[in-house]
Amino acid sequence: MDWDHLRFFAELARSGSMAAAARRLGVEHTTVSRRIQALEKQLGAVLFAREVGQWRLTEGGRQLLHVAEAMQQAVDGLERMPLSAGGAQGPAGLVRVGATEGFGTQMLAPRLAQLTQRYPLLSIDLLALPRLLHLSRREADIVISLERPTRGSAVLTKLADYRLFLYGQREYLARKPLVASTEDLRHHSFIHYVDDLLFTRELQLLSTVFQPERFVFRSTSITAQYEAVRAGAGLAVLPAFIADKDPVLSRVLPAEARFTRTFWMSMPSDARQVPRIEVTWGFLREAVQAMRSELMPER
Repeated sequence: MDWDHLRFFAELARSGSMAAAARRLGVEHTTVSRRIQALEKQLGAVLFAREVGQWRLTEGGRQLLHVAEAMQQAVDGLERMPLSAGGAQGPAGLVRVGATEGFGTQMLAPRLAQLTQRYPLLSIDLLALPRLLHLSRREADIVISLERPTRGSAVLTKLADYRLFLYGQREYLARKPLVASTEDLRHHSFIHYVDDLLFTRELQLLSTVFQPERFVFRSTSITAQYEAVRAGAGLAVLPAFIADKDPVLSRVLPAEARFTRTFWMSMPSDARQVPRIEVTWGFLREAVQAMRSELMPER
């Protein structure tokens, strides 16, 4: 038996999706399919029941998963051995960090790059996406989310609070009626998320202050929304850690349109003792603590 087939089998069993397993393994989905077919042929058993968009374990597949997980635990134990023996070059291997798009690209990317310089054998995959990432499907080793996870066995910590405000481009604001109250917002254009594709209720912010009749521009990407505001298309709620750095933007009604949200960080319970994940976890906590003035600006 090619024991590497079990790695592909375990990933597909955890994710339940051929595409998700392929992303996690860094291969094409056809490669995962060939591996599963080869394993089933070697064992003479059907391991998955194919359903629409989902791969569900058969009874034989569930039995084999126990074997695959035991082998993975053994591999993780071997990965821990160099550190416990005082390995000079520190943790090694790949860590996948999932985060929201804006926070990941603007705040985490430069810091995580510093981490890889500190530990030459460490590799980081930063998944900065406008959607929820699931630990239960092993889409990432560490997930930073806006909603506090309530399912599964995970290590969880409150990472930080951050602020958002309503912003507009200065030239746009100069040619539009002055905004002195929420009533004045009816004279303005607005930029927002695509409602039916909004990945978390935590970003439903604008409607608590003002409900526009329509939006001139919508996007699933906070970076795209930011660029639209910079171009003078209208007003949008943006994180202060993005918009406050830009001199062409100005806050609008900062007392009324002021929001606070929370970043939560989680990892699977069984990852707690994996050195490369433990080091990345500790680094992220320290790095985000140092960002406090950018995340929660006082002015």
